[in-house]
Amino acid sequence: MNWNVYILQCADDSLYTGITTDVTRRIEEHNDRSSNLGAKFTRGRQPVKLLYQEQLETRSLATKREMEIKSLTRIKKLGLIDQAS
Repeated sequence: MNWNVYILQCADDSLYTGITTDVTRRIEEHNDRSSNLGAKFTRGRQPVKLLYQEQLETRSLATKREMEIKSLTRIKKLGLIDQAS
């Protein structure tokens, strides 16, 4: 099973980074106002849209990469997104 690190853009233009095995399902959860399955951070910032995703082989690698991305400044995150486009 592959893991994905993803970056979302929220309605207030903030960026959210997370990991999942199913990006489509996870975005639906983040955008579902009637459930608590999405992250607390995104609940008041809907809708969200996918800007970036990166596939990794294990949860451990995905978690490490998530932490690396979360430590980047907003400018560097946007640069990462631009490079992938």
